[in-house]
Amino acid sequence: MILPAPRTLAAVTATDDDDGRTRCGWAGSDPEYRRYHDEEWGTPLHGDRALFEKLCLEGFQAGLSWITILRRRPTFRTAFAGFDPAVLAHWGEPEVERLMQDTGVIRNRAKIEATLGNARALRKLTVEDGEGALDRLIWSFAPAPRTEEDRPRSLAELPAVTAESTALSKELRRRGFRFVGPTTMYALMQSAGLVDDHVRGCWRVSTEAAAPA
Repeated sequence: MILPAPRTLAAVTATDDDDGRTRCGWAGSDPEYRRYHDEEWGTPLHGDRALFEKLCLEGFQAGLSWITILRRRPTFRTAFAGFDPAVLAHWGEPEVERLMQDTGVIRNRAKIEATLGNARALRKLTVEDGEGALDRLIWSFAPAPRTEEDRPRSLAELPAVTAESTALSKELRRRGFRFVGPTTMYALMQSAGLVDDHVRGCWRVSTEAAAPA
């Protein structure tokens, strides 16, 4: 998820009048965005299939808003066989043409073909390094956990690219993956919880800080 930079201080946080929670400003007022912020974004995600889906959807998001992808995620899952790499690795031109006619997904041929190619790259990675290979590879690039001193005060302080996301992008490309640029990979790191970019004052930070060790 690539976040927009805030234009005003009001964009730093957003308060839900229904539950009184203060959230990162990008969550806005859309119920699905708020659910995603509260339940998924920044929460550690593991498992090859789950991370493969996340990687593919972040690739589809390039040039679009994340809410567009989020709202279509159920139809993406149906169209792409639940993002099962064992299935997608065997798809070819007939499936590409079918997906190009499916209004429930983003009908971008390059992104569709990259998704099928990424499934094949994952299958090769699994053969070489065993089950959980994608999980281990992605998480090996996780930076050190944030301290409260370096937690961002606003969305404007969040980077778009880091040394870790650049290195992850380079390694995935070496392994045959596509649509995995450094900016897209930092968005993956945020959404899959490799980094915790909830801003100061967000209720997620307060909850995590209060949790027992």
